[in-house]
Amino acid sequence: MDHNHPFEADWSLETLAIRAGHRRTAEQEHGEPIFPTSSFVYGSAAEAARKFGGEEPGNVYSRFTNPTVRTFEERLAAMEGGERCVATASGMAAILSTALALLKAGDEIVASRSLFGSTVSLFDKYLGKFGIITRYVELADLDAWEAAITPATKLLFAETPSNPLSELVDIAALAEIAHRHGALLAIDNCFLTPALQKPLALGADLVIHSATKYLDGQGRAIGGAVVGRNQELEELFGVVRTCGPCMSPFNAWIFTKGLETLGLRMRAHCDQALALAQWLEAHPAVTRVYYSGLESHPQHDLASRQQQGYGAVLGVEVKGAREGAWSVIDATRLLSITGNLGDVKTTITHPATTTHGRLSDAQREAAGISQGLIRIAVGLESLEDLKADLARGLDALS
Repeated sequence: MDHNHPFEADWSLETLAIRAGHRRTAEQEHGEPIFPTSSFVYGSAAEAARKFGGEEPGNVYSRFTNPTVRTFEERLAAMEGGERCVATASGMAAILSTALALLKAGDEIVASRSLFGSTVSLFDKYLGKFGIITRYVELADLDAWEAAITPATKLLFAETPSNPLSELVDIAALAEIAHRHGALLAIDNCFLTPALQKPLALGADLVIHSATKYLDGQGRAIGGAVVGRNQELEELFGVVRTCGPCMSPFNAWIFTKGLETLGLRMRAHCDQALALAQWLEAHPAVTRVYYSGLESHPQHDLASRQQQGYGAVLGVEVKGAREGAWSVIDATRLLSITGNLGDVKTTITHPATTTHGRLSDAQREAAGISQGLIRIAVGLESLEDLKADLARGLDALS
């Protein structure tokens, strides 16, 4: 075996997460290096011409070619089972770059109603003014997806599970619908990561990540990524090269190191989240818990078939509407009140006034975001400490 080979095809996800993508330099380093350089030098004018012209592989400018970023891209592509990955400056940059690469004025998107608020704003406010129309449907309703497709539909876009209600769509069935109509299917896999769900293996064409979340796992850096076939990713690479929403080498190094522990962390997150969800479901101040790992979840069977775990994000409906939700949040001392998720630190937020705060009342209602809803992204602290922290506010409501 070549010990400098970036990866072997038959390696498991855990091994790929640690080994894939690293090409050792002449220094023979064991850890992945960071290349904090804006440009690269050439031995001659002819070599520079060949590399700038794409006739010879090699680095040109860190806006679009950087060895540290490439290591992250190759590792994530291997883990997702894709031909190629393009890294971006953020998860939103990944979605924007996908749209710029694959859509033009007059094209249409069909998307889930339960998308992240910023994604809805991107589709409606910004893509909309360039003549790209987005139609929204219920995530789980396959008939609604099919009915919304027109001859102009070029992209179907879904987050599964959804944020924060843990709704699902049957990815394989949705991929079949998309392909029958000549459209591509993009799945935001941010909540589960390739450790728990492989959308490409289920028929999706593109997988989109906010690397900021579980790929990093410790809330340290902002970044995004798109994984898929080389055909579509070459177009996307062109957007990053020309428009510049690129990932920094330092952030790429952080994400690469985060991937090394992804499998272990996601299993631990899932164990914690299920135990906390079961405890919350039994609390008298809680009216409903949204988590696909619970047998009470209407799509629990689909989640068990499609996923290798249920993730760590809980939607928790409490008594007392917004006043009740805010009182529970404000009573915590351990949990972090922040809109981020995917961290080893447990976070808590009120979606209706934070992550989904820019949506209209009608949009929030359609997405199921009520005033009594709290989102908890379960971290890796002591489970008993998390329960005690939440009980302080919940007990006062019951």
